[in-house]
Amino acid sequence: MKSRYIVTIDGPVGSGKSTVGRLLAEKKGLTYLDTGAMYRVVALEAARQGLRPDNESALRALCGRASISFRSDPGGQRVYAGGRDVTEEIRAPEISMLASRISAVKCVRDALVRLQREIGRAGGIVVDGRDAGTVVFPRAQFKFYLDARVDMRAERRHKELLAKNIDVKYTNIIYDLQQRDLQDSTRAIAPLRPADDAVCIDTSSMTIGEVVDRISREIDSAASSVP
Repeated sequence: MKSRYIVTIDGPVGSGKSTVGRLLAEKKGLTYLDTGAMYRVVALEAARQGLRPDNESALRALCGRASISFRSDPGGQRVYAGGRDVTEEIRAPEISMLASRISAVKCVRDALVRLQREIGRAGGIVVDGRDAGTVVFPRAQFKFYLDARVDMRAERRHKELLAKNIDVKYTNIIYDLQQRDLQDSTRAIAPLRPADDAVCIDTSSMTIGEVVDRISREIDSAASSVP
C-alpha cells in the first residue's frame, strides 16, 4: 500500500533537489512533483507570447488556460505543456531566469500553488521546489532543504546543459545562479529559505545516491519512532 505522507525538498538551483526528489519517489514508491518545472512552463509560454513579467492580467489568463502534465520516462520525468514535450526547452538559461521573475508574481503563485496542493491532497508524494515546505505544504511530515557551494552547483548545471546540447559558458552559469539566488531569496512572496523544521543538507561533497540514502534514512528513522 502506498504511503500517504508528504516529503518536501527545497533548495536553490543546482543543489540536486530535482534528481534527488525523483529518485527518492522511486525508492519509496511515491509520486514525484517538480514544482519548479511548472513555473518554467508558464515562463516558456509567456516568452512565446511576448508577455512581460509585470503584465499580471495576461499572466493570470495564461495560468487559467495552461495545461501542465508529467510522465515517467526511463531517463527521467518528462514535462508537457498542452500535450507537447517541453522538457528540454524549459531548462534553457533564459527560461530559468524568466521563471524566477514570474514566480514572484502573486497571481502566478496563487494559481500554481492551488494546483500543487490539489495534486498532493491525498499525500504519497515527494514535492521539490523553493517554497514546498514553507508555503505549499507547511504541514508536510518530512521537510528537507538541500544546498551546495555555488561553484559546485554551477558545475552540475554546466554538465546538465552540455548533456542536452546547450552550450553555455561556466562563468555565465555562475553569474546566473548568483542572480537567481538573489531574486529567489529576496522576493516579497514566498522567498527561498529553509522551513523552520526542515533538515538541512549540504550536498557539495555528496553524490546523488548518498543524498537519497540520507533522506531515506531520515524518513525511516522518524517513521519508526512514531508509536
